[in-house]
Amino acid sequence: MSNVEISYYSDVLCIWAYVAERRLDELAVQFGNQIEIVPRYCSVFPDAWGKIKGKGGFESFNKHLKDVAERFPHITVNDAIWLGGKPRTSASPHQFLKAVELIERTDDAYQRPYLERLSTQAARKIRHAFFADAMDISDWEVQCEVATQLDIDTNLIDQKLRSSEALAALAIDYGLAADNGVAGSPTFVMNEGRQKLFGNVGYRLLEANVLELLRQPKQDEASWC
Repeated sequence: MSNVEISYYSDVLCIWAYVAERRLDELAVQFGNQIEIVPRYCSVFPDAWGKIKGKGGFESFNKHLKDVAERFPHITVNDAIWLGGKPRTSASPHQFLKAVELIERTDDAYQRPYLERLSTQAARKIRHAFFADAMDISDWEVQCEVATQLDIDTNLIDQKLRSSEALAALAIDYGLAADNGVAGSPTFVMNEGRQKLFGNVGYRLLEANVLELLRQPKQDEASWC
């Protein structure tokens, strides 16, 4: 039985991706090596300040995110969200996370299970720093703090940024998001792009799609999901 690949597109400033983390974790726990989760980033907040000002301003967006958080008790959202740390763009933390991923690939650590990877843990900590601690995760110093917490050499990250390797990896993600018609964050893409689940998708729906793909219908038989 071949693995089911799940390309998971998200923007680290998107609260719906923050909500979806637990669902992704549950998929990893329940299906283990039957699935391969491939994290990728899409650009929802390329100009975060401009986007938020277009939605009524920081105070209005702050209220919106806190309202969302009340519906999902498994997440923590700081009362000062978007009033304290105000990232200019999600591209900077995305580039940082691609650098971590590139470093991880060089020593084969990326072959670890999804939940054990440094890149997975770094993404979790970056999101937590923003949503739970209201920090400006587009700031290099904040990113260095996250790296230090995970015992990642910041000099190695700096090398990946200066060489443009991380930028190139991020450009690939953004390009694939466009090629696959990813409309927003989060988006789960399966079955070579034939199945896309977008937004606040419940775990059971994700599970049903994975189970159907694991069933391996014949090539001339359409999948029901």
